[in-house]
Parts: sequence; C-alpha cells; structure tokens
Amino acid sequence: MRHRKAGRRLGRNSSHRKAMLRNMVTSLLQHEKITTTDARAKELRKLVEKMITLGKRGTLHARRQALQVIQDKKVVAKLFEQIAPRYQERPGGYTRIIKLGHRSGDNASMSIIELVEEELTIKPKKKKAAKKAEPKVEAPVVEETTTEEAPVEEAPVEEGTAGVEAAEEPAAEASVDDDAVGEKSKD
Repeated sequence: MRHRKAGRRLGRNSSHRKAMLRNMVTSLLQHEKITTTDARAKELRKLVEKMITLGKRGTLHARRQALQVIQDKKVVAKLFEQIAPRYQERPGGYTRIIKLGHRSGDNASMSIIELVEEELTIKPKKKKAAKKAEPKVEAPVVEETTTEEAPVEEAPVEEGTAGVEAAEEPAAEASVDDDAVGEKSKD
C-alpha cells in the first residue's frame, strides 16, 4: 500500500518523472497552455504554482531556485518579468485544468492546462465602456445650451445693461409662445 506517499508515479522511475515534469513546466510557462493527460496535468499544477510563487518574490535566490527546475534562462526571465507580475495580487490558483475527453489511441483522459488570464485585461475594458457612455450623455446637453444662448448673443449690446436685460426677456417670452404654438398644432 502507498499510505502517506504523496504524488503520482505516472508509470516512470523517479529520474524520468522529474525530467518529464521539468520539461512540462518549461513548456507551460513558455506557451502558457499545453495539452496532456489528467494525471500529468494535476502533478504539473503543483510545480507551476511553486514557480510562479518564486517569480512573485523576485529575489535573486528565488531566481536561482527557479533555474534549478526550469533550465531555459529565457523562460525564467519571462516568468519573472511577465508572468509573475500578472498575479501579484492573486494569492494562488494560477492554473486552470480543462478536461477534453478521452484520447482515441489508448483511451487516456486528456486535458488542457493553462495559466489563468490576468484580471488587468478586464479592468481597462470597463474603463473604455465608461468613457464611451459619458460623451453620449453630455453631447445633447451641450447642443441644447448652445442653441438657447445664440439669440441672446445676437441682441444689441450698445443700449447698456438695461437693453441686455430687455433683450433676454423677449427671447424667453418667444420660447414660451413657440411652445404654445407647437402644442396647438399637435392638437
């Protein structure tokens, strides 16, 4: 019995299993999505989450620890510079496993393991939608204000302040008369 023995054997000896998982971690971080069997994906998730946590630390020691598992320096650089900053606010759960069904050759259950999308891409979309909605609401209000002020500006200003006030009053009366005429024609 295998009581208290964590991890899956995956049908390989320890050195083969270790090498396979290291290659899969490198591929997943490089491509951000791979297709594999369910058992391998579940084992791979443990290692990938540890590597992203190391990337979030960002220290030299963490980079050296990541290089012990991931042997490609470019992938480690991508992990520390691009992938880890995405998940800075996220406490865990950086990967997602999606089940695909069974492989036709040996009927093994297959799945896709991928990095969870960053939440930052959702926030800019909301900001853009809010910006678009605001001008639509403001545009009609600005146009109406402009049309009402136009007759006031055309009134003669030479007569002094009393003339300006007098010019404003007939404009207000004219708008009331226009409304009354509009209502009568509708009836």
